[in-house]
Amino acid sequence: MPEHELLIKALKEALEDAHVTKDDVGGLVFSNPRPYTKQRYFATFMAGHLRIKSAATVMEVVGNGMTGGLALNAAINEILLGNCEVCVALGVSMETGVPSREHMDVTMRAVGDVDFQAPFGFTPISWYAMDAVRYMYEHGAGREQLASVALKDRRHASLNPIAQYRDELTMEQVLEAKPVVEPLGLFEVPPRSDGAAAIVLASGDAARNLSGRFEVKVKGRGFYHEGAHQISDKPNPMIRLEAARRASRLAYEDAGVSAADIDFAEIYAPCTIVEVLASEAFRLCPEGRGALWAEEGETALGGSIPICTSGGLLSRGHPPMVTPLYSVVEVVQQLRGEAGARQVEGARLGLTSSELGNYNAALIHIFEQGE
Repeated sequence: MPEHELLIKALKEALEDAHVTKDDVGGLVFSNPRPYTKQRYFATFMAGHLRIKSAATVMEVVGNGMTGGLALNAAINEILLGNCEVCVALGVSMETGVPSREHMDVTMRAVGDVDFQAPFGFTPISWYAMDAVRYMYEHGAGREQLASVALKDRRHASLNPIAQYRDELTMEQVLEAKPVVEPLGLFEVPPRSDGAAAIVLASGDAARNLSGRFEVKVKGRGFYHEGAHQISDKPNPMIRLEAARRASRLAYEDAGVSAADIDFAEIYAPCTIVEVLASEAFRLCPEGRGALWAEEGETALGGSIPICTSGGLLSRGHPPMVTPLYSVVEVVQQLRGEAGARQVEGARLGLTSSELGNYNAALIHIFEQGE
């Protein structure tokens, strides 16, 4: 299916779900598509294709894996600035649109420092693997504990009808899988995925007028960039994810809540180790025990803090430019009590994250169950 048709399908479903029409839409914020997307100026092309006029904005944003989150943030800002009452954050990412070699060249080999890191084959999975080794050394975590994250995410995905991979895994399958970069194997890194998502946002007044109630409220936001690109050239505690810590603290303050109030989280985690480190940075899990909590079931459905109930990037799928929007879809379903067999009981507050680099920057959104 062509990219624009896939995105139109997602937008149509989102508008119907929100009980609005395209005539109600005041602005469109798109995640920037991949460089190999044939259609240039994708946002204005889509606005023309949809015949949507706007006095607010029609634009594309980009920021590596944070792109979908930035699109959401920009749409929120348009409403808060008073530019429009209804704004849509949306995007499409077709990772299988080109052969693997070309995909690797434009998405993996060129994301680090192209003069210093790329010539030596230092790709994102490489630095995640370094994080894993360091974490195992500092906290005594074992391979089985890291693998437990992949098992947990796949169990969640088995309950999600839109997940890319729904067959459950065994510990032996994860540990014996083809190595990608030691100690991470095939089931501990994200797949190539295609996907499109659309999120309809509205002011409080517009929500009441259009649907009669708040479905889900954006309660708080936080952003922080640590001033480093991928791997810092200055000595630092590499597994602390300082940007994630600061961004989450800002989001909690903005929302007037604490980490202990969060009922579940959809974390942007391209590898098992990233989910562990981010869950600790957000203070959802105790320091140094994120992997152990995964092994003990604390981050699974029924545990103290369910994480990635959608199946996460490892199993739900990872079309990077729109992945953060997929996380919002999961949060909305959970807070509306529509997640079916993967429903978090009593869910009232949910957290999403997105990031770029090795969590050199983090963007956090906190959502609350509506009225």
